[in-house]
This record gives sequence, structure tokens and C-alpha cells, in this order.
Amino acid sequence: MPTPNPGQPIVVQLLEAPFQPLELLAAWQGNLGPAAPAAESHFIGRVRPTTASGEPLEALELEHYPGMSEAQLRAIAEACAARHGVGAVLVAHRVGRIGPGEAIVLVAVQADRRGPAQRCVQELLEDLKHHAPFWKQEWSGGSGTWVTGNTPL
Repeated sequence: MPTPNPGQPIVVQLLEAPFQPLELLAAWQGNLGPAAPAAESHFIGRVRPTTASGEPLEALELEHYPGMSEAQLRAIAEACAARHGVGAVLVAHRVGRIGPGEAIVLVAVQADRRGPAQRCVQELLEDLKHHAPFWKQEWSGGSGTWVTGNTPL
């Protein structure tokens, strides 16, 4: 399993293999050093078991453009961190074929106060949902359907 790079306040990872969010979170926290800020907020997202139309989901497939996707996610994370005045940010996102129940995204933020940490996580998740360069396909009944919109909050 990949681990975050030490000493970087913003860590962005696109992962092709399943990951254990709490293990990745612990590695990220360990690389930030002993003087952790007072507040930390996290979100773990998993793939739903049904398609947007309510059919059983076999898999969700995320395609991306390597290099461009990481740069865009980093820009989104840096902008959110600057707006909320937070310190360290972790964004780990799956790409490729992902099964129902598997972790698809982990977002973590450290800040001096809980308010900025929680607001940054919320905004970052919405920005990722609407601006991350991923193309999604839902697989059900042996065929794939491209996802044209985003799910509501």
C-alpha cells in the first residue's frame, strides 16, 4: 500500500488497488510529526450497492487522465486549504474498477480549530465531486452506463 510523502502538507493520491482508509490515515498522521494541530476532520466514502436508477451495482469504474488528474486534485485541495486556513490535507481517491462497499475516497484535514477542519472537508468533497476530472461508468447486468450527473448531498 502506498504511503504519503513525509513533510508535505498537501498529499494527493490516486490509487488503482483497494485501500484500507484507516491504515492510510494512520500513515499520513505519522508522517506529519508529533506536533499535530488541535483539530482533525475526516471523510471516508464507499461505493453504493445500487446504480443511480436503483439496479444492483456490479462495479463502478473511474477513468482519468494520469498526471492531469493529480494536478487538478492538488489544485482543488490547495485552494480549499487556503480558503479555510488549514494545515495538512490528504486526498486519496480510487480509480479503475471499484466494487460496492469498497472505499473510493478518503479526505482528511488538520487545522487549529474544528470549524475550519470540518468546513474544509465538506467543501473539498463537494469540489472533488463536481470538478475532479473523472469519468464514471456504472456496471450492472453485465453492461456499463456512463454517469452523466452527480449525486446530491
